[in-house]
Amino acid sequence: MEKCVYIVILNWNNFQETIDCVESCKKLTYSNFKILLVDNGSTDGSEDILKKEFPGIPLIQTGENLGYSGGNNAGIRHALEQGADYIWLLNNDTVVDPQCLAKMVQTAESSNQIGMVGSKIFYHHSPDILWYAGGEIDLEGGGTTQHVGQNEKDHENYDLPGETGYVTGCSLLARREMIESIGLLEDRYFLYFEDADWSLRAKAKGWRLFYQPEAILWHKEGARGDRVYSNRFVYYFLRNRFFFMRRFAPHKMIRCHVLQIKTALFFIKEVFGRAPGSAWKTFLLILAAYGDSFLKNRMGAKEGL
Repeated sequence: MEKCVYIVILNWNNFQETIDCVESCKKLTYSNFKILLVDNGSTDGSEDILKKEFPGIPLIQTGENLGYSGGNNAGIRHALEQGADYIWLLNNDTVVDPQCLAKMVQTAESSNQIGMVGSKIFYHHSPDILWYAGGEIDLEGGGTTQHVGQNEKDHENYDLPGETGYVTGCSLLARREMIESIGLLEDRYFLYFEDADWSLRAKAKGWRLFYQPEAILWHKEGARGDRVYSNRFVYYFLRNRFFFMRRFAPHKMIRCHVLQIKTALFFIKEVFGRAPGSAWKTFLLILAAYGDSFLKNRMGAKEGL
């Protein structure tokens, strides 16, 4: 009998992309799966629209924006309570290949030591350009995370399955036993670096992380350039790298500080080039990210970004 997989799809003010994602999941060839929608306190009528569109699919309402980590944790808890063997965290701005889930489960079932499986992910607007073909984390360099093959044209260079440094939260199949052994996503990240954190915690407990290139999907990331260096992105990316490095490589904080300064200057330059009047706000957000990362009680959501 096939293992039971819960597909957790998190929505926040983006019901149309969630609809597209769910419709693609309905075509999956793997038979024993259940879709679980989680709405992160949307204000655009998403909950009512999604319930009307998919009356047979359960929807959890968090009541507020808990970020990627908090929203997905609500779904993970529910799935575990319902007896899920695997939980597939899937970004709502994706479209999946019908064979995707079957290939991921097949990989996970090949060894009971495999805790996570990731997919081969392409850009939706450029279907032959890679977004993720495995992941690497460089703690020695100050806390960089890298998608293998990102922005490269797919020439079957990354068609060999195998272990990877981390699995992106865009498409992450997690084994139940792994979650029970390491715990849920870290809520304090809100968004960004929570998948890298989860991956390192899993590896520390002896779990293996795998990349499966035959599990294919398309991500709508990058099609809307105005989101790339948004206030929300700048704040959480910088704040969370500090938090991540202090947790996993506190002896490398000098390198982290150097890297953060370079990254901050890059963000200011990019924002100034696009909207000079916004550069001061970006600078203030950078200062806030630096300060907030050192204050444990302020590691929650930063509203209004």
